[in-house]
Amino acid sequence: MHACRTPEIILDMVEDFAKFYGALSDLIKSFEQKNVLIKMSSDLDSNIVRIYGERSDALARAKTGLEEVAELAYDTAEHHPYWNLLYNGSQIIKVVLDKWNDALTEEELGEIKWYADKIKDSLGNVSSDHHHE
Repeated sequence: MHACRTPEIILDMVEDFAKFYGALSDLIKSFEQKNVLIKMSSDLDSNIVRIYGERSDALARAKTGLEEVAELAYDTAEHHPYWNLLYNGSQIIKVVLDKWNDALTEEELGEIKWYADKIKDSLGNVSSDHHHE
């Protein structure tokens, strides 16, 4: 479906997103004038806009971003040579973020070690796959 899109349609989509982004920026400014603190970050080249409320902190944003990383790992499971690295790495990060303000238990440290071992195994597979190409 995407391969059939003409350059004109793609340009229209880019322009539509730019218009959306402009309208969204205006909306956020209108709330800021009412002392509602909202933060917006964007990557317009990727058509991504994120909006954060005033109580969101770096830890909450990291957890949300990690959900997107995990989704990529799930979606590409076994169809991409790096999916296993991504998945196991994201699981380590999930444990760390979940316990960011607490001490890691022995069980959690064991879980991290298990995922790290999976990463080591995956590195061997990626390395040997790379040499065969």
